[in-house]
Amino acid sequence: MVRANSGKRGNIWYEPTQENESSSQIMTTIASTLHAVNKRIATAAKNAGRQPEEIKLLAASKTNPAEQVKKAWQAGQTIFGENYLQEALEKILVLSDLSIEWHFIGPIQSNKTKRITANFAWVHSVDRKKIADRLSRDRPEMLPPLQICLQVNVSGESTKSGVSPKLVADLASHVAGLPRLKLRGLMAVPELTTATALQRSQFHMLRDTYDQLRQDGFDLDTLSMGMSEDMDIAIAEGATIVRVGTAIFGPRRYSIPEELAARVVR
Repeated sequence: MVRANSGKRGNIWYEPTQENESSSQIMTTIASTLHAVNKRIATAAKNAGRQPEEIKLLAASKTNPAEQVKKAWQAGQTIFGENYLQEALEKILVLSDLSIEWHFIGPIQSNKTKRITANFAWVHSVDRKKIADRLSRDRPEMLPPLQICLQVNVSGESTKSGVSPKLVADLASHVAGLPRLKLRGLMAVPELTTATALQRSQFHMLRDTYDQLRQDGFDLDTLSMGMSEDMDIAIAEGATIVRVGTAIFGPRRYSIPEELAARVVR
């Protein structure tokens, strides 16, 4: 039976859920999907001649409530990525007793850098010098350096965030010189398409850009690329972090104000 009372909890709007979906059922489901995703990563790595240990799984938990994140943590997942700051901060507070490594993977507004730097270990979506400068300035001195990936627009879509591949080296040089930041690598979100060859070419472009930066002397070790639909191709092209949401948590159940506002801005 479906609940009739969808509504707001804090700043998050929830859609109706099934009443008979018990906590133990959610736990079993998430444990099973995590196992399946990790097995898929291992298979993709083997097919690419790589070791599964070379690839980290980041659970993209946006729009999934804290209780589901906790179930994933109880099933052994420790790295989680969030796209929307207010939603993330609520979860981080609720789950503060758990040993979770939080990654910020969404678009960054300059007025939110202070809270991002205080609550996250990694940021995957730096695409402007202004944002990098603010992250460097705002990172609390008592915390380790903030781990940074530069987001690259490999598809050329005007609706996508990310620095142009031609301008990555300049941004990398700028970020590498900033205090309290540690440049780790590159991130990309390829074009949403069923054309495997196109997906692969965009992942390959990111890998080529990464390799060129390393040849130029940048100390990089991270390629953050690949999601539920295309992680196998990304791993074949060298991904070291895959950002997986739907394959772990299932279809998204609700929208949040930050996401709706971002759509209006676009």
